[in-house]
Amino acid sequence: RQPDRVAVVTLAMAAGPPPPLEPSPLPTFAEEGFGEKFLRKTRENPLVPLGCLCTVSVLAYGLISFRKGNTRRSQLMMRARVLAQGFTFAALLGGMMATAIKSRQ
Repeated sequence: RQPDRVAVVTLAMAAGPPPPLEPSPLPTFAEEGFGEKFLRKTRENPLVPLGCLCTVSVLAYGLISFRKGNTRRSQLMMRARVLAQGFTFAALLGGMMATAIKSRQ
């Protein structure tokens, strides 16, 4: 069986030199600052920043209510916060799906 192995190695070597081990160069993008990127992402999916703002607002109001001793309103705001977070997450997933569908077309 030794001759079979030698024949396989010889055929592989006859196919040519092995491919280079250097990775292909990464694509380069123009420098984009935080503000520019934030505005671009907000234009692409405006519901995510809106959901984040809503979540933070409800959270702040709930914490203020808790500090004032209004536990009923505080509990209501914490439940509303969970709903706002769910909305934000759904908006994020929806935007990702829309971007994926656009890139396929």
